[in-house]
Amino acid sequence: MNEQNRKKKQWANYYDSIGILDEIMDEPVDLSLDDHLRRDIMSGKRKRKLKNVTIKIDPLQIIAIKKLATMKSMPYQTLIRHWLAEEIKKELAMLMR
Repeated sequence: MNEQNRKKKQWANYYDSIGILDEIMDEPVDLSLDDHLRRDIMSGKRKRKLKNVTIKIDPLQIIAIKKLATMKSMPYQTLIRHWLAEEIKKELAMLMR
């Protein structure tokens, strides 16, 4: 086994043992939406047209996300979209209080 593969395996074992979710920090985001858009998002009435975005994510987190998605029997990008949608709804619900 070459050095690079050995290091990847060590990192994978590390994240398997501690759980990747413990490594992710949530930071509050100040979000301001108009009332109409907020109601549409909360009710799920928005059109399902998807738009591509590019973000940089730690490769080990991607591995963990893919592993979680496999355990849930769903594509990893769908899982990420689901997590984002749920967190957006939570944040909007808190702002509407």
